[in-house]
Amino acid sequence: MNAKQRQLRLGDYLEHMRDASRTARGYLDGIDKSEFLETRMIQQAVILNLIVIGEAAVQIEAEFPEFAAATPGVPWKKLRGMRNRMTHGYFDTNLEIVWETVKTALPDLEQLLLQHPG
Repeated sequence: MNAKQRQLRLGDYLEHMRDASRTARGYLDGIDKSEFLETRMIQQAVILNLIVIGEAAVQIEAEFPEFAAATPGVPWKKLRGMRNRMTHGYFDTNLEIVWETVKTALPDLEQLLLQHPG
């Protein structure tokens, strides 16, 4: 079943993105970078949520292009690119970039998404 068949609304995708961002950041609460780099379970949990964010971004661009165009502050292309790299090149995933993304980019993304409830 694809997204159109599920009849997801823009607000649904945005909430998926916000939720996945909060979840990914939550997995890193109270742990340092070295623990993240050593703990495969945490890595995989965080990566899954980044993939969810990227997939929702892909769907928004495809199904709601006017919204994507009207929100240039959201890095749609980067979200799509990161999702593609993690989905299709899993063994090449740079965990340093994953850490930095969650720690620095996701809080900003959440703030942007909160401005657009959908």
